[in-house]
Amino acid sequence: MLKRVLSWSAVAALVLAAGAARWTASSAAEPVRLVPPPAVDETAAAPTETAVLAGGCFWGVQGVFQHVDGVTAAVSGYAGGTAGTAHYEMTSSGTTGHAESVRITFDPHRITYGRLLQIYFSVAHDPTELNRQGPDSGTQYRSAIFPQSPEQARIAADYIAQLNQAKAFPEPVVTTVEPDKQFYPAEAYHQNYLTLHPDQPYIAINDLPKVSALQQLFPDRYRSSPVLVETAQAAK
Repeated sequence: MLKRVLSWSAVAALVLAAGAARWTASSAAEPVRLVPPPAVDETAAAPTETAVLAGGCFWGVQGVFQHVDGVTAAVSGYAGGTAGTAHYEMTSSGTTGHAESVRITFDPHRITYGRLLQIYFSVAHDPTELNRQGPDSGTQYRSAIFPQSPEQARIAADYIAQLNQAKAFPEPVVTTVEPDKQFYPAEAYHQNYLTLHPDQPYIAINDLPKVSALQQLFPDRYRSSPVLVETAQAAK
């Protein structure tokens, strides 16, 4: 937990320097922008589907998608490496190939994979930052999509190309598409972290603004009560 503790200490120093007891959601958030929806999206078939996305600390990414209508579960975990290194302390070294990720289970008849990606690129993280997000740096915080089917891989690759061609961001999107990677649930204490610790400085500064942005930019997709995951569900 050393790296995250150091981030908290840095955040606390910023709060004291500002002379404030706590920061508002807009005071230190990374910029968000509403990007256009994907030109290519899936045709809903199965009653349920999963997506695995990485975009910095999984606390915030999980928190965002737990507030998305049509999502039935969002589990923090690791993807990109092996089962033997799918642990927080090892992943934090940045040498395992893993990225902090979130497995999203959703009803494709209520929200499509492409719509989830639109939210991911708009509010869940900054897809132009290479191997970092906010105060966190390293390959474990990279922007990455782990498609669960060839169709997801095609939609993701086409969407990244679309956003870059449209210059939707000031800098190119650096998100990687990494198929054929297994997802491994994170430790129980990482699950539902945003909901359980809203006053923790790291959450208040870096992650709660993302949920607010979701509500503002995607009011038709926002649900006020998050869909929380039980520890038993996370292990599946």
